[in-house]
Amino acid sequence: MAQFQKQLPINLADRVAVITGGSRGIGRATVKAFAEAGAKVVFSYLRSARAARELARGGDPGRGRVVAERADVSRMADARRLIDAALQRFGRVDILVANAGIWNVRPAPIEKMTERQWDEMLAINLKGVYSVIHHAAPVMIRQKAGRIIVVSSTAGQRGEAFHTHYAASKGGLISLVKGLSTELAPHNILVNCVAPGWVDTDMCTPVKQNPREYRQALSTIPLRRFGRPEEIALPILFLASEMASYMTGEIVNVNGGNVLCG
Repeated sequence: MAQFQKQLPINLADRVAVITGGSRGIGRATVKAFAEAGAKVVFSYLRSARAARELARGGDPGRGRVVAERADVSRMADARRLIDAALQRFGRVDILVANAGIWNVRPAPIEKMTERQWDEMLAINLKGVYSVIHHAAPVMIRQKAGRIIVVSSTAGQRGEAFHTHYAASKGGLISLVKGLSTELAPHNILVNCVAPGWVDTDMCTPVKQNPREYRQALSTIPLRRFGRPEEIALPILFLASEMASYMTGEIVNVNGGNVLCG
């Protein structure tokens, strides 16, 4: 976690953050960044139990400020249990990072896309965000303050042929953020979104292992490389900090120039 130390003028001491999908990729980097900034962190994982335990042990050795909770956030009961775990352990929830999501490298043409494929994508990527916000928002309303940061994608802005269920789920998140930003503003709750492009995580490994697909992906990125997970985590951290105290309803694009949105 020393990789963040020289980059963080941000102090989140005494803040409690809940981060979904925290055991790998962008979520893992976000847990590390928040822990290093002094936050108490409860993060969810679904299948990567070993990675989650290692992250929790390494996040704040011996102090118990980083806690892993197994939860399928597409299930309302699991989402509630995750928020309750943060309340029971630390007494409040100041920040929610809704990051958990899936993507399937296999093309799914609309005429061949199954109902199960559609339902799974929307359940995890869209309902999974609704479910944690649904349970975290009342806590933040009572506290009269909060930060909600949702992780969307460039696919939610430009669409993605043959992955339209993924693009629809991520586009839905952007609309959710826009609506919630005005709905929750009277309660001093700021709601923003980060939209990454290609990021070097295990989700993108199949693309990197296919030379033709990898070259094609790189050709769309002016910086000619995939982003690093910490390059997404740090903008998320910024949105959780006092540096972003007058931002709400915004989509922060972190994509190497892949999609240029105003």
